Order: sequence, then structure tokens, then C-alpha cells
Amino acid sequence: MHLLSTIERYLRESGVTASRFGRDAVGDPCFVTMLRRGREPRDATVKRVAAYLSDHPHAPGQR
Repeated sequence: MHLLSTIERYLRESGVTASRFGRDAVGDPCFVTMLRRGREPRDATVKRVAAYLSDHPHAPGQR
């Protein structure tokens, strides 16, 4: 899944935890865990994640 690989790369590069990312991006700390287990997000959720990644290219204090 392209979305998950994009998120995983962001997590590695930013140092943000999966739960923090899910909480901040979509209001669900289990979001990344559920994606890793095969969950398919709704189109609206994919758009929210894309917007978050666009607005937060790196975590605060990173790069």
C-alpha cells in the first residue's frame, strides 16, 4: 500500500511515533497499527493524511 509506505518513511525520517502520527493526522492513535494490519482507509481519511504530511514535512525540531 502506497499510503502506508509513505507514512512509514515519514515516521523513520521524523522520529514521530506511529501513535502520535495517527493522533495528530486523523485523531486516531491506532490508525497506523490498523493500516499495518491491512485496514483500508476511506478516501476522506487518505486526504486528511496527505494534508497532514503536506503541512508537516518534518516533526518539530527535526531537520
